[in-house]
Amino acid sequence: MSKMRGNTFGERLRNLRESAGLTQEELAAKAGMTAKGVSAIERGERKRPYPHTVRSLAEALELTDEKRAALLDAMPSRHQRNSDPAPIAASAPETLAFNLPAPTTPFLGRERELKEIGNLLARSETRLLTLTGVGGMGKTRLALEAARQMEKNLPDGVAFVALAPLGDAALVAPTIAQSLGLKDTARLAPLDTIRDFLRGKKMLLVLDNFEHVLQATPDVAALIEGCPDLKILVTSRASLRIRSEQEYPVPPLGLPPSTVSTNPEDVLSSSSGYLFVERAQAASPAFTVTGENAGAVAAICWRLDGLPLALELAAARARFLDPASLLERLDRALSGGWARDLPERQRTMRAALDWSYDLHSEEEKALFRRLSVFAGGFTLEAAEEVGTAQIDHEADDMLDLLGRLVEQSLVLAEASAGEMRYRMLEPVRQYAMERLNESDEERDRAVGRHKEHYLALAERAESGIKGWDQVSWLDRLEAENDNLRAVIGRSVEAGDIETASRVGWDIAMYWVMRARHSEGRRLMEQALDRAADAPTGMRARMSWALSVCIYGSGENERLRDISEEGIGLARQAGDEHAEANLVGIAGFAALQLGDLERATRLLEESLELCQRLGLEWNTAQILTHLSVPYTTQGDLERGAAYAREALEITQRIGDRLAGEMSLYILAQAAWTAGDGEEASRYFRRSLAVGHEFRDVVNSAYGIIAVAVVERGRDEPRRTARMLGAAEAMLERVGVPLYAQVDDQFHLDAERTAREELGEEAWTTAWNEGRSMDLDQAVAYALEDG
Repeated sequence: MSKMRGNTFGERLRNLRESAGLTQEELAAKAGMTAKGVSAIERGERKRPYPHTVRSLAEALELTDEKRAALLDAMPSRHQRNSDPAPIAASAPETLAFNLPAPTTPFLGRERELKEIGNLLARSETRLLTLTGVGGMGKTRLALEAARQMEKNLPDGVAFVALAPLGDAALVAPTIAQSLGLKDTARLAPLDTIRDFLRGKKMLLVLDNFEHVLQATPDVAALIEGCPDLKILVTSRASLRIRSEQEYPVPPLGLPPSTVSTNPEDVLSSSSGYLFVERAQAASPAFTVTGENAGAVAAICWRLDGLPLALELAAARARFLDPASLLERLDRALSGGWARDLPERQRTMRAALDWSYDLHSEEEKALFRRLSVFAGGFTLEAAEEVGTAQIDHEADDMLDLLGRLVEQSLVLAEASAGEMRYRMLEPVRQYAMERLNESDEERDRAVGRHKEHYLALAERAESGIKGWDQVSWLDRLEAENDNLRAVIGRSVEAGDIETASRVGWDIAMYWVMRARHSEGRRLMEQALDRAADAPTGMRARMSWALSVCIYGSGENERLRDISEEGIGLARQAGDEHAEANLVGIAGFAALQLGDLERATRLLEESLELCQRLGLEWNTAQILTHLSVPYTTQGDLERGAAYAREALEITQRIGDRLAGEMSLYILAQAAWTAGDGEEASRYFRRSLAVGHEFRDVVNSAYGIIAVAVVERGRDEPRRTARMLGAAEAMLERVGVPLYAQVDDQFHLDAERTAREELGEEAWTTAWNEGRSMDLDQAVAYALEDG
């Protein structure tokens, strides 16, 4: 024993460790330290370890009372600079990196966010950084990874404090003290003890799951103020709302580019797809993403809005479900249990959301439930009309309620085109809908208010999409498309054919102008299938809405049959407006079928009706089509006259659709007359107008036309790119060429460019064009114009 007392503390520790048969790494693990810290003590670099460190080492070595006393005797005294003894409570390991929980899964898909968080933490002015997001977003995993990257730059290390188990905000300070290794003392309150210990230390404190102890926010503010070298990283479903806070909303994982024509590379290149596949392979090593299942995997990622917990819950089912079967049963997959080593609140999606839901007041819960009737997103105005039904609050109070849901990350607020829109991630919305369905009365009231709001919007939009505000109205309908679809779908399911008819009639031309033909067609077909006993006027209007969505699909006989049946229904109902529209679309069908005589007769009949009813927008559409049979038969002057008359109307009322079409017809007439320069000018003007309101289909035709008229410029590579771009645009929206497009000119231009370039160079240029989006393709076609 006398020999042992003669050793330095470091030597004595090494002797005891070796006697216990432990390596430095093993002792460090048992004592809650790092091997580097043990090595520093044994080599004498740390001559005065804290008492807490010594006690931890003694417990790890399982020393007898005698050996423990001898070890403590060897520890040099730590003299204080003032007369007050240092409280034992303020003792902890000098490096706290060992306090970080070890990850159990690979860190996937968050490289960009990790870099952004690291950059924020590296800024001297960042004292408090709060990662916010709904439950299951991966905030904790991201914070841990950021902390690991930071620890090497922090002399005093990193400490992690798990707050989820706490039920009382008053326990936050004692829990932080305990995580720091500080002992209770009667002399100081826990917050003062923490502050005394952290003052002067350059370290990062990670506070995980702060949302349910927000009343402890003043404690965090006090630490920020009293410890100038301290940085705090918080994960919470709500921000702390103090002046020193920098909030970082954690976004969902990136999604595959599409669920249509998806390949494995597209899935794996997205962070959500990569996470799903990696976790699916962990559950079933034989799982692979293939050309056959890539679309289903992409659809799963989209349905789950890139929410990491939801993706992992779904991927765990890959052990016994293929992606297509999983997609069909996705709701049930999220409600089942998952990894047993996770906290109970994270084992199912519902448990994770119960955690958030229970933090709210009854009024906030009611608003949350009612907002679930929205699909895709909503405006503040819509939330006020729908969400406050039966809530006795003024609009300002409702705004406060919505604000608290946003703060807790149950609702996302996103700026779009200068307007703030709100939405729920789809798994969150499904949960809220489940809660809403617990009360039939509340659900029916919310669904009814939702229907009335969007009926009114559709009615205003019917005229709005045909005038000077056409572009802004089309953009607004695009933003609300999911809600409009939901209104029609719910109405059809409930047998409310009147609502489906009204909305379809009002927004049919939106479907056409924004290349949503197949969607509008499906909705109107479903409504008509349930409308056998509906009034003839409703059926007539739905027949017209369906027919304009079929126009251009190549199903010309069906288009003819539906429009003719609709004419009879409109006449029975005495609805001249619907009759004028349906006679016109019957004329379009005759054009497509090549029956120019019948087309002319029908279009002239529709024109007379439209002019008598004062329907200027309809008149312009009919005039553009009425020009086609004349230009086709060589009467260019009369055909051009109809197109100019249509153009004059559009310039007066502000409609771009008939405007671009009339310019296109004038270009065709000039081209047929042999005036290539005039044709090029008109085609370019038509293309620019179509692009202005983002008419994908007619913009594609315009690009083809520019390629055709330019083939004399001896630029075959440019021709190939434009034709490739146009073909890809039409493929993406599933629409072939209209009757106005001359396939022969198109094919001649393609053949000439192929011969001049050679097959390999042609294919390269063609694919370059196919990779362009709408804006890039139009800008390329209009170059040097």
